[in-house]
Amino acid sequence: MHMLRPIISFFSRLHRGAHLDPLRDWLAMLTLSAILLVGIVVWNIWAFDTVARGGVIGSSSTATSSVFNRSSLDAIQTIFADRAAEEAKYVTGVYRYTDPSR
Repeated sequence: MHMLRPIISFFSRLHRGAHLDPLRDWLAMLTLSAILLVGIVVWNIWAFDTVARGGVIGSSSTATSSVFNRSSLDAIQTIFADRAAEEAKYVTGVYRYTDPSR
């Protein structure tokens, strides 16, 4: 209870309309902002260092399962092959591209 006494006192003074001290209020606000900024910077440095070393933030999965099945991969490869064949038709001159600006 000894640690909560200053906090309770602070809120009771605010409630009663105690004397306002702008300098104290600004210093408190800037101090809390500086502490928050330092905390954010330290967190970001820790997170970057963890990821840069190959670590995982949060719980890492122990078992990995196959996300894709073979038929989906084959369908994607077929689509890319069809696109490559269409591109080759433009390059070889089978299809002619007419520029509408000319």
